Amino acid sequence: MKAIATGLLALFLVFPAVAETREITVGAAASLSDALDSALVIWKEKHPAIKVTPIYGASGALQKQIEQGAAVDVFISASPKQVTALEKAGLTVPDTRVDLFENEIVLIVPAGKKDIRGWADLAGAGATHIALGEPSSVPAGQYAAETLNALALLDAVKPKAVYAKDVRQALAYVASGDADAGVVYLTDATSASGVTIIAKAPAGTHSPVLYPATVVKGSSDRQAAREFLAWLSTPEAARVFKRYGFIVQRK
Repeated sequence: MKAIATGLLALFLVFPAVAETREITVGAAASLSDALDSALVIWKEKHPAIKVTPIYGASGALQKQIEQGAAVDVFISASPKQVTALEKAGLTVPDTRVDLFENEIVLIVPAGKKDIRGWADLAGAGATHIALGEPSSVPAGQYAAETLNALALLDAVKPKAVYAKDVRQALAYVASGDADAGVVYLTDATSASGVTIIAKAPAGTHSPVLYPATVVKGSSDRQAAREFLAWLSTPEAARVFKRYGFIVQRK
């Protein structure tokens, strides 16, 4: 028996207990999917002890899921509105909110389409279907509505609007030719095939396109969530998001 015990001890010393992997879930705006997926490759290499699983969707839809108790540890919205609503409801960890990135709003058309050359053409006969995010739940739709209203085009566009569940769906409608034009983020448009950027939203026509992030109060591992959120503000992570066209906020 003594020999067996000695053997087991030797095995334990050779093969020590493996540290348990911690896991967190990040609810992130759909427009972040490409950049965040790339960033997570680096995170996994440098921080193997904390597994991060992303869930992408419209910021408003993610907000509702968190309000209903979804298991989300970190929330990254494409608009301050959703994070502020969660803060007011007491569903975030105080002092964890941080603005990570900024984006721009652009007007796009299917590649090769020539009869829409600017925002004013959305009121013309060449634009019968215009893809927009649903303004009540999709920040890109909110920014689009603000822009169109500032340009005195909202009333003309509303009857032509094809509302999408998130900005990626609006992009897809234009890329497939199902919509004659669409309003999306610059980062989405530059990374997509099948669309042409016609114009950027003029300065001052919409609220700043900010991406705030916060730790969710119901997080099962707040420390891991804090570590990941802090990493997103590092130069290492910033380089990834800059590559995809995001403007990284200065801390």
